[in-house]
This record gives sequence, structure tokens and C-alpha cells, in this order.
Amino acid sequence: MCDIKNIKFALLREELEATLQSAPLYTIIRAFPKPTALAWTIPRKLAITDVHYSIAPTTICILALSCFKIAGFCNLLERHFLVSTFPEIMTIHIKTPDDVAKMRVAGQLAAEVLEMIGPHVQPGVSTGELDRICHGYIIENQHAIPAPLNYNGFPKSICTSVNHVICHGIPSDGKILKAGDIMNIDVTVIKDGFHGDTSKMFCVGEVPGHAKRLIRVTQECLYKALDIVRPGITLGDIGHVIQQHGEAHNYSIVREYCGHGIGRIFHEEPQVLHYGKPNTGTQVVEGMTFTIEPMLNAGTRYTKLSRKDGWTVTTKDRRLSAQWEHTLAVTSTGCEVLTQRPDEDL
Repeated sequence: MCDIKNIKFALLREELEATLQSAPLYTIIRAFPKPTALAWTIPRKLAITDVHYSIAPTTICILALSCFKIAGFCNLLERHFLVSTFPEIMTIHIKTPDDVAKMRVAGQLAAEVLEMIGPHVQPGVSTGELDRICHGYIIENQHAIPAPLNYNGFPKSICTSVNHVICHGIPSDGKILKAGDIMNIDVTVIKDGFHGDTSKMFCVGEVPGHAKRLIRVTQECLYKALDIVRPGITLGDIGHVIQQHGEAHNYSIVREYCGHGIGRIFHEEPQVLHYGKPNTGTQVVEGMTFTIEPMLNAGTRYTKLSRKDGWTVTTKDRRLSAQWEHTLAVTSTGCEVLTQRPDEDL
């Protein structure tokens, strides 16, 4: 599941202006009383192109740059929003061997859920039924907790993203799978206080060749990224290898949503972008744990956040999207994929 941030409150206009002057920074804007309408208006008025929407329906995260007209920006926010900001200062939690051991257990449970649910993904089944099966399995068989349930108001235990849905699709009894659909199921399990987060693409019945190709290339992007993870590389290296491979096959890379640090906290630092330049960004060190979860679109990279539920993210052009995700721990020589499934040789 994609990232959400911790924030530092900046209640005074003077503090906000001072922070904006030291851009780049991220600005979290909590809207009231009608968040979605205003959230869509603000970026357009400011001509912002890189808009990072969070997964909470009342929150929008905007990448603000120093070239903006600071006074006008503040005036616009003051009229409609409570504002809180934080600079690009990250606290990355380095995990102990005991922490990693517990994350390994949680990761394997999450992988097990994806293995379990596979035979149930058939034409005619609803995504709501798949959610109930996964929920029951996590609670009753694994004696664990489905992390998405009630997370910032998310109403279900898994995410089911079908066809042009990029991520955070909400399971529903009204969404009936049909032959030819492709679907991502995203599972996060909490066990002994630690999270394991993973997702997998599923084909429903016979799927067109172009959809299979998108799924395959997206998985290759994940595997190529995992192959280079080791102490000393940068997060920019990870994003670059994903971007290069995806774009070489004429797919676009989703930029608004990204991988994230994980451990006792579902979403923590660092953010792991799926695009970027080599030798840029945070350096990877042993003991870091994070997800890599590339999202590739068959059409343009542009996304649309549902105004109705505040969660579902779709491709703006309604063309297909695919995603794969693993949780990993950085070791002294490479990485351990904590959510590896039996069908994978990593």
C-alpha cells in the first residue's frame, strides 16, 4: 500500500512563509468542510504538475517549489485550509536483527495470503467476497491483523485494483470479475507489531496478450530493482532502473504514489520513488526495510483520485495499469525479500 506522511504543524502564516522560502518541501493541506472539491482546485490554480495525493480522503500532499508566489500561495491556503508542513528531513528507522526476524514472519504471512486467494480469483466472483476470504484467513488462520482495515478510514482488509485502477481499489460486492480482467491484490499483515506488505497481479480467465505484457514488464521492473539493492546505492538508483525498463517498453511510470519504509509503522521513511536519476537521493544502508511497488500504465502516467471515496486511484485515460510489490530488508551484501512467494526464485 502506498505512502502517507507524518507532519509537523505550522499554524502561523509567518512560519509557513519561512518554510516555503526554504523549498523544496512537502505541504500537507487538510481541507474542510468539503475536502475533495477544494483539493482538486488548489493544484490547478497554482499550476502544480507534481501532485502527491495521500490515501486519506481529507488530505492532499503538494510538492511546493520556491518559484511559487509565496504570498498568493499562503493567501489561498488561509481562505480554505488548515495547513501543516514539514521539510525534507527524514527519520529512517534502522531495524535490528530481531526486528527483521519479526518482519520476516509478517512478510511470509502476507505472501501466504496471496497464495491462498489465487484459486478464488475467477470470473463471477466479487472483490467483496475476495476481501472476506482474506480477512477470515488472516484473523482466524494466521491470528494476525489486516493492516488496511480502518487505516485512515479505509473500509476493507485488502486492496483490489481492477484493470484501469492503479491502487487502493476498495473491494465491493458490486464489483464482479469477468474473464479478461486483470487485478492487483494488495495485502498487508501485522504480526507481533510488525508489518508485511506485498501485492501481486492476477489474470481473470483468459487475458489479452497486451495485458499480459504489461503485467510481465511491471514484474520485471520490480525484480530489476530488487537485484541492485545493497548498501551504498541510492534510492535514485532504484527509481532509475525501474523507469528505464518500463519506458523502454513504452509504458509510463506512475509518479504520485511510491514505495515506503515499513516496520512497526505501516508507512514510514523513506519514500521510494519508481523513477529518478542514478546517484541521487538517500543512500541505502544495512538494516533499512522498505517496499518497492512499481506501478506502470499502458497509456499516460497521469492519475485520477476518486472524489466519491477518496481512495481509488485510476489512470486518467482509463487504460490498463499494473503493480507488483515486495517488502525487503537491506543486508550487508544485498537484500532479503521478506514477502517472497514459493513460486519466485529471488
